[in-house]
Amino acid sequence: MRKDVKSISKIAVFKGKKIRKIIHNDEWFFSITDIIQVLTDSVNPNDYLKKMRKRDSILSEGWGQVVTPLSIDTSGGKQKVNCSNTEGVFRIIQSIPSPKAEPFKKWLAKVGYERVQEIEDPELATKRTRAIYKAKGYPDSWIEKRMRGIAIREQLTNEWEKREVKEQKEYAILTAEISEATFGLKPSEHKKLKDLKRENLRDHMSDLELIFSMLGEASTTEIAVQRNARGFKENKKVAKAGGKIAGDARRKLEKQSGRKVVSASNFLSQIPKTEEVGLL
Repeated sequence: MRKDVKSISKIAVFKGKKIRKIIHNDEWFFSITDIIQVLTDSVNPNDYLKKMRKRDSILSEGWGQVVTPLSIDTSGGKQKVNCSNTEGVFRIIQSIPSPKAEPFKKWLAKVGYERVQEIEDPELATKRTRAIYKAKGYPDSWIEKRMRGIAIREQLTNEWEKREVKEQKEYAILTAEISEATFGLKPSEHKKLKDLKRENLRDHMSDLELIFSMLGEASTTEIAVQRNARGFKENKKVAKAGGKIAGDARRKLEKQSGRKVVSASNFLSQIPKTEEVGLL
């Protein structure tokens, strides 16, 4: 079962102004009135919001899908505040006529155009991903392994789809089976060890962790093909077998080197801590 609202809310900072946010159903939700105030300088964000909904009938009709009232810390204690996730925030921003919202709208148009380009030429998506990791400060050697891992993961999920593994929940279970057999830890336990919250686990793996992760998933793909595994139950057995191959190799390396492969270190600990900026 997915977790509901977490008790601790945080603040995002955009151009020196605070935007309250909180995790709900495992994703960030942002205070809509805070965003309105930042992008319009309105003295009455709630009134602005009402007028905006009158102008945009489509947004108003789908308001229940965009907005979720959540309890957020305020100066007067916890209060119900209308919030929205990132997708909903972008939809609301599109309806704001203020000049301050224009940079966001241009950015959204740019992202949409880039997505169309990537559909026509998938190699562009790979190039952009590399550039993002490079900009974050990852070394080239790590980036090469991470990109190869992404390709191996895609091959595996494509096989699962062909072999009648359909639901995302089943994908998550099979991934956990591979991870546990490879590292002796489920992904959630691995993240906890590295003190990660919502960050992508693989973006915080060491070189060796990435290598053994690739070995486990590549082995699973090969066994699934050779056994012609069909359905969730058969592929679960294959996932354990593929992960065991990587796990056995990991244990042999640890015995010879005298050093554990699984590490508590993460990329966050290697870069200076900065104040949280932006909506994402």
